[in-house]
Amino acid sequence: MQDITFTVEGEFVELNQLLKLIGVCDSGGAGKVIVAGGQVKVDGQQELRKTAKIRPGQVVELGDIRVKVTG
Repeated sequence: MQDITFTVEGEFVELNQLLKLIGVCDSGGAGKVIVAGGQVKVDGQQELRKTAKIRPGQVVELGDIRVKVTG
């Protein structure tokens, strides 16, 4: 499993934008498609909200990628 640490600038980052920023997809729109497809988990639970607010302390998983979000 690939572990990535992502530092949020501000209070939160939207889930679709996080996927773009870590290089999983080319755009926020592509990130929305990935989330809508049910492939993303936040803190171990499937997340279908494309613009869910991801805050420091949360863990996002997509396939074999795990992103630990810090502040």
